[in-house]
Amino acid sequence: MKNNHTLIIGGGIVGATLALKLAQHKMPVTLVDACPARDESAWQAVLSKRDARVYALSLASINLLEDIGAWQHITASKRKADYSQMQVWQLNGMGELLFGDSHDQSAAPEILGSMVEPAVIEHALWQRLHKADVSDYLTVIAGHKVVNMDWLGAQQGYRVTLDDGTAIDARLLVGADGRGSFVRQQAGIGLDTLDYNQTAICCAIQTEKPHQATARQAMLPTGTLALLPLADITDDDKANPQHWQSIVWTLPRNQALALIEEDDRFIADKLAAASHYELGAIKQIESIASFPLAAQQAKSYVADNLVLIGDAAHGVHPLAGQGLNLGMLDVKVLCEQLMHDFTRSGGTLWGGNQTLRHYERSRRPHNSLMMHSFSALNWLFAGSLAQARPVQQIRNEGMYRVGKIKPLMRLFAKQASGV
Repeated sequence: MKNNHTLIIGGGIVGATLALKLAQHKMPVTLVDACPARDESAWQAVLSKRDARVYALSLASINLLEDIGAWQHITASKRKADYSQMQVWQLNGMGELLFGDSHDQSAAPEILGSMVEPAVIEHALWQRLHKADVSDYLTVIAGHKVVNMDWLGAQQGYRVTLDDGTAIDARLLVGADGRGSFVRQQAGIGLDTLDYNQTAICCAIQTEKPHQATARQAMLPTGTLALLPLADITDDDKANPQHWQSIVWTLPRNQALALIEEDDRFIADKLAAASHYELGAIKQIESIASFPLAAQQAKSYVADNLVLIGDAAHGVHPLAGQGLNLGMLDVKVLCEQLMHDFTRSGGTLWGGNQTLRHYERSRRPHNSLMMHSFSALNWLFAGSLAQARPVQQIRNEGMYRVGKIKPLMRLFAKQASGV
């Protein structure tokens, strides 16, 4: 079993999901997380506050979380906001797309996905990581960083040293340590990047009108404005449900940085006007933050005895909310390929070059297509030529025509669900 050992660097959602998936298959795995461990009281302190950020989990991601036993905890917490419709529109044109509106009105709506705060998912994974059914195969090391990686050869894999001097040998090393991946850098894997010269403003808002389980996105000349349902968490929320949204507002960098310096009321009024008061006035605004936007992709996802997943391998524009979902698909494909080749080899092959290259061939072209598609959409609506009249006319007519083709709309909705 020693030759089957896997070491995952990065205890975020993607890394923890892979660790649980492998442990369920009775494969020894060690998960190293640089963040210090929290006990239940510390988790409850974090969860007592509303997070302005949410992940738009696709059905495929939900199914994977359910498979590893984490989604059940999220459901029990009631800290999720399912959505059954997606509305995309542009303010200065006639184009509008509405996904998920074709279900039988007499039946319960079919959900397209669910909006969940990051800490809620992380807490559910933390609960699963410490369950008895995986404890024999899973070791979690929290609060320590990797300081050195030595490749010992194809048969032995890597020796990884932590900041406390602990050395861990692993046949397969998985980098799940985010956009600035130490594993990727130490493996000498290059990075292709695209700076959008945009900054996203993120906040939580309470609106005059309810969100009605609809994820909304306005395609503005300055960038996209997403209004995403948030779970109702307080007694006041539950007395007046569906009025909290998570906002991701993309703007040219200088404009965003100037706006973030203004007071909350000014920002709230600007937000309401930018959405053309789609959900009425904004009553409250919380947790305003900003982050620069860029796309990136590793020049390779794999090396000898090493593989990258999630943001360590790729990062996309947030306009479609697919970043985490792409990472979860990485987990699914990698785990399936590892187990397929292990079984086929009679329990002797684990993380070999052929296995890892097969994973890369499956995921890298798909992730590249998604990254370039999001970049093209961003350029089409907010690029330097986006406001030229011919581009506007083509864009308006295209959205109008697509919106009239119901089978195509259902196909788009299915693609967004990831299943």
